[in-house]
Amino acid sequence: MKKIVIAIAVLIVSGIFLAPFAMAEEAAAPAGGGTGGMTYVYIACAIGIAIAAFGGALGQGRSVSAALEGIARNPNASGKIQTAMIIGLALIESLVIYALVVVLILLFK
Repeated sequence: MKKIVIAIAVLIVSGIFLAPFAMAEEAAAPAGGGTGGMTYVYIACAIGIAIAAFGGALGQGRSVSAALEGIARNPNASGKIQTAMIIGLALIESLVIYALVVVLILLFK
């Protein structure tokens, strides 16, 4: 209960202090050109692919670890476990590839 109260208090205080920055108007772009809003797109793309790669690596590590533990406990089921593990790894990797495709679409838009 105490953690929930602290989390809510942090959210409220953060909202109070960060609201002026969120509501502020952007300054006019200099006459010589500028990056516009693309800087934020680059930052968002970097964060997005980093989270996807980190999550994919964690998921793959945990699935391989669980599969090897299952094979160690029951070596006779290694074929079925290995097949299921490879399918799971392919699905995990496909999510990271989807994140990469979204990032590339945002970058070259």
